[in-house]
Amino acid sequence: MEDNLVLSVQDVSIIYQVARGNVKATNNVSFDLYKGEALALIGESGSGKTTVSLSFIKMLPSAAKVTTGKALYTREGKTVNIFELNEERMRAFRWQDCAMVFQGAQNAFNPVLKIKEQFFDTAKAHGWRKRKEVYDRALELLKLVRLDPERVLESYPHELSGGMKQRTLLALGVLLDPQVVILDEPTTALDILTQRAIIDVLKEMQGRLGFSIIFISHDLALAAEMASQVATMYAGEMVELGTVDEIFYESLHPYTLGLLQSVPRLERGQDELTSIKGNPPDLIDPPSGCKFHPRCDFAEAKCAEKKPEFATYEKEHKVACWFPEKVIEARQGLWEKAS
Repeated sequence: MEDNLVLSVQDVSIIYQVARGNVKATNNVSFDLYKGEALALIGESGSGKTTVSLSFIKMLPSAAKVTTGKALYTREGKTVNIFELNEERMRAFRWQDCAMVFQGAQNAFNPVLKIKEQFFDTAKAHGWRKRKEVYDRALELLKLVRLDPERVLESYPHELSGGMKQRTLLALGVLLDPQVVILDEPTTALDILTQRAIIDVLKEMQGRLGFSIIFISHDLALAAEMASQVATMYAGEMVELGTVDEIFYESLHPYTLGLLQSVPRLERGQDELTSIKGNPPDLIDPPSGCKFHPRCDFAEAKCAEKKPEFATYEKEHKVACWFPEKVIEARQGLWEKAS
């Protein structure tokens, strides 16, 4: 399995330097991403999902600083720490090795250039000089995302619908055959049928091209469908990591359980929907011990005194919680009630 390791993220901590102090945006985030794998990062807004992903392409705001950790990227047997790449090597790394598809495709394209020119510009910046090769590659990829390639390439962005723009952006993202594609809420602001089409296209593209995915989402249903591994993030920290089945059916962290309970289900009445009490913590002055303990139904004195380690509970299922057995008991009670 180690031979297929593409990205190894080790203890990455990032702060935002603001007037009031240092915002601890991420704290000791660690995970491994393998070839052809899809990892979903889930959690509330402000939990650090996008921040840690932006660090891999060095697109963080100027106020941000990576204080600790490594992001080891491997291709063809060669491993580099992304954080140590100079600007020239970083420009080559972006799009060629790691591409990011941002949410809101309407803002991702230059409105005064035809789509084909935007494909040409991206390829030219990475050394492709023959327009015919770029054009043929663009035709192939646009066909793969189920669009009329000739029509799209000759269009301006405003002539495409939201779903068409999102699929065009996906095609542009894999133009240079990257190993890692980061998808930041790729279905935001799209209707349910278009979301379905985007997910189907993504699965087909990944199967054909073999790239690895980091999928950032608030939508647990989409995360469950897209990913093979799921990581729950809370207040800048990874609090649970496991397979899709482990996270959705055998969750061990109270925050993960709370997220799952807050999702509407057809078999439940509207009055049965529950939410996580309280608000996310202040990341300049976070709570002591476990950051989730002020909102946790299972918290004890120990939770406020000492931070739990992010450790393996069983197999590859990891969690940062002092009392996962309480979560298991509560989860089983919910299953019995539902049945």
